[in-house]
Amino acid sequence: MQHMKAHFQAHLHDEAGTAALGAALARALAPGLAIYLHGDLGAGKTALTRALLHAAGHAGHVKSPTYTLAEPYTIALGGRAVNLIHFDLYRMGSAEEFLDAGFREDFNGDNICVVEWPEKAEAVLPPADLNVFLEVSGQGRDVKLQASSELGLSCLHRLKFAPNL
Repeated sequence: MQHMKAHFQAHLHDEAGTAALGAALARALAPGLAIYLHGDLGAGKTALTRALLHAAGHAGHVKSPTYTLAEPYTIALGGRAVNLIHFDLYRMGSAEEFLDAGFREDFNGDNICVVEWPEKAEAVLPPADLNVFLEVSGQGRDVKLQASSELGLSCLHRLKFAPNL
């Protein structure tokens, strides 16, 4: 485990860079992954998720689940259908809302959960396998991926991404 890198950092120069990272992440996904996206409004969390979903084979529109809090998608992963649930907890009033909605059950080892604004439910969220930190930087953004479990480490290990320099 020690030889595997636990984090990855890059500067994304533009939207295309964010989309490329989303696509690279899509290729590194595994069932059961919990990916938490951190960053201010406009940092690119939804753009990254949209690129990831499209690269994973979702053909339709990807809307931010700002009001529904969760939007489920089915993607094909290694020849099998896997649920990817996109959470946006920005408008959630309390962590109890997360529990009341039954979202906790979605983190079950089979689904892939991508969570925007995980801070809003920190007390009740299971630990992330992969934390993604996005920060606006000039015309682009800085991104840092931090693995915090074996599953997260293996995802980072599979990640093949070279930002356009």
